[in-house]
Amino acid sequence: MGNYRFILSGGGTGGHIYPAIAIANELKVRYPDAEFLFVGAKDRMEMEKVPQAGYKIEGLWISGLQRKLTLKNLMFPLKVVSSLMKAAKIVKRFKPHAVVGTGGFASGPLLRVAAGRGIPCLLQEQNSYAGITNKLLASRVSKICVAYDGMEAFFPAQKLVKTGNPVRSDLVSLNSNTTEAMSFFKLQPGKNTLLVLGGSLGARRVNQLIAEKLPLFKNLGIQVIWQCGKLYYEEYKKHDGEEVKVYPYINRMDLAYSAANMIISRAGAGSVSELCIVGKPVVFIPSPNVAEDHQTKNASAIAKEDAAILIKEENLEAEFDAAFSRLVKSEEYREILSRNIKKLAMPNATKEIVNEIEKLLKKE
Repeated sequence: MGNYRFILSGGGTGGHIYPAIAIANELKVRYPDAEFLFVGAKDRMEMEKVPQAGYKIEGLWISGLQRKLTLKNLMFPLKVVSSLMKAAKIVKRFKPHAVVGTGGFASGPLLRVAAGRGIPCLLQEQNSYAGITNKLLASRVSKICVAYDGMEAFFPAQKLVKTGNPVRSDLVSLNSNTTEAMSFFKLQPGKNTLLVLGGSLGARRVNQLIAEKLPLFKNLGIQVIWQCGKLYYEEYKKHDGEEVKVYPYINRMDLAYSAANMIISRAGAGSVSELCIVGKPVVFIPSPNVAEDHQTKNASAIAKEDAAILIKEENLEAEFDAAFSRLVKSEEYREILSRNIKKLAMPNATKEIVNEIEKLLKKE
């Protein structure tokens, strides 16, 4: 049967949206005649990103609870009821054969309704510390795909499958074309190159650190590719020059990874999974401003395997110079980190998640 109907729901951040799109793309390869519908939260980034990827999306009026008493919190019960009613209409009309949730508020009402009607549902949890929506749905769904060990702390063990996180297909077949990369970024071949990633919007503390440490990088003989983010580009573009290339956003990440000998990055689940595949030495500086401090937990899971360096924002002053200088000066240390992080890579994650969806379809 090729004319399956799939609903995918996840959003709020790129970390929930891009895995859902990757899963849809793989399903489309296997079932070219299938129909797809995404369900997201109104006014969140999925309403823009999903249509850009070529899929239809419908929005629910839903958001998370704020940590303090606000008008939004008083509206929360109303939003939940409204979203459950709209989700029920969507499921009744679209009649999906399977539903996939990748986290984010909108997936809660949608998967609750679908599971209640006996439709096979699969969750994909990207982080090493499970999100609240996925934890609430765990008892209702058929299968939960995860990227880290130890997830039975949050989910029923018999439902878990360790698949890894979906990553962009161009990274799985990353061609380490250093010559092209150096030419693209107008950098000197043969010179140590640091790639700095703070996410598409940027990371204030990471940018402050890089600006402060430019003299240290110069002394260590390092050139820098610095993605400072759209929000910070006007502030930091003055540092752009021969040895420091500043970008609001890097479109050719395959070349950026090829050019780099070492990387400084936040520790969102998608970034961590990508960097395992890339296999270069990484310094993780997790964002402390995310739910349940999950970036620190993601980075810790890698660092404890001696596969990356983890420095918390509060420890940057005390620890950064020594840790980074050691990384630059010891090729042996860089090789150990590279070798260990590559062992954690799961490049076939998207295919394995779709294999699990296919098993659910056969049981249906």
